[in-house]
Amino acid sequence: MSPKLSTHVLDTVKGCPAAGMKIELRSLDTNELIKSVVTNSDGRTDGPMLGAEQMRAGHYELVFFVGDYFGERAFLDRVPVRFTISDAAASYHVPLLCSPWAYSTYRGS
Repeated sequence: MSPKLSTHVLDTVKGCPAAGMKIELRSLDTNELIKSVVTNSDGRTDGPMLGAEQMRAGHYELVFFVGDYFGERAFLDRVPVRFTISDAAASYHVPLLCSPWAYSTYRGS
């Protein structure tokens, strides 16, 4: 399997994939926006956030636009998830489970 960075989002209020959520990937090392995408009907991105040729060790941040998705910003607006890619030859999956009031994440497979 080729190395990559991927993500998906689950809406824990509706109990289904979060289709139509904007996600940005930033490098914290260079402070650059690498990619901006919107989740598909399965709550996933149409391609990896980083493909094999783009994988670099470093510090990254995925920003999930939760407030825009739920249509309210009474509590959560944007959810930043900061993580480190220490092995550029490995795959990293960073899912988000969210509601307008709470979220959790983990390193998936």
